[in-house]
Amino acid sequence: MSGKAMNGMSREKIQQLLVAVGSRPMEDTTQVEATEYDWHKSHYFNKEQLEKLNNLTESIALAMTQQFSKFCRGEFHVTVTSITQHYLSDFLIRLSNGEQKDYYVPFGTTQGRVCGLIGMPLKTVFSWAKQLLGDSASETDTSKDLSQLEESLLLDLVSALVEVFSGIDKSLDFRPEKSIVKGQWPLGDDGTEELCKISFDVKRAGSETGSETYILILCRELESITGKTGQDSGGFSEADISKVILGHLQKMTVLITGQLASTMLTFEEIMDLQVDDIVLLDKRIDQPAELIVDGRTVYCGYLAKSAGNYAVKITNATAAFGENTKK
Repeated sequence: MSGKAMNGMSREKIQQLLVAVGSRPMEDTTQVEATEYDWHKSHYFNKEQLEKLNNLTESIALAMTQQFSKFCRGEFHVTVTSITQHYLSDFLIRLSNGEQKDYYVPFGTTQGRVCGLIGMPLKTVFSWAKQLLGDSASETDTSKDLSQLEESLLLDLVSALVEVFSGIDKSLDFRPEKSIVKGQWPLGDDGTEELCKISFDVKRAGSETGSETYILILCRELESITGKTGQDSGGFSEADISKVILGHLQKMTVLITGQLASTMLTFEEIMDLQVDDIVLLDKRIDQPAELIVDGRTVYCGYLAKSAGNYAVKITNATAAFGENTKK
């Protein structure tokens, strides 16, 4: 290195150096639109499928209105308040923490497999029982147990609601269980299962407050009315699918960098560099160059040339590729 090292650098030279090494922050004017995505929440159905399901639930609410008017002998109005997606683990956690004190009427297919339930909070259960008995004047007492008659009437009503839900599509054929469950989760314990929760508000005409109820059903049971969420493998074996995936991976382009050697200099030394100076690198001339992929040295070799371009003749692969063999 020629010249005497400078004992100090001006502000202008420091600024030039920072620009040269890319330390000056660059203004990013790119407008990026990002959608918030929470991996802890279920995303089984996309937006279009949820809209289709919402349209169907409007007819369910209307049919439920007729059932309440029939069983409770009055004018009612049922509305859909929300359609949400959850992992089953969400409900299992609430149940284990004692937060879930609802009553359930499970329903399933003709094969006897439980795939959903109608849930009723404590206040809803006793409000409906009271209305089924024709007693709408007294206050609801949630501290007592349901009588046998109340439970029977309530089960008849909820079974009719299950039939309404089952009737939204010909492919559905759900049958309600013959008992009401409290404090015992009827949908298994596989926390990774994804559930669709359809919440309803049931309000008697003239009343300012309504009662809440909801349908919880395995998302996969609704695929026939929302459309498939995944592509059918078409009968291909796992080996065939793996081969196709590997074929796509092998066609992906990867940047590989050839590195001869490197060295470290101080700012003063860099600013003192002049044309025709010689910078010593950290390798001898007989040591190999490195080929680097994603920050890892994967091959080593010696400098060469091919068709007028620099080249590296590979002599061995490093352990980054699980081998160390001569080429």
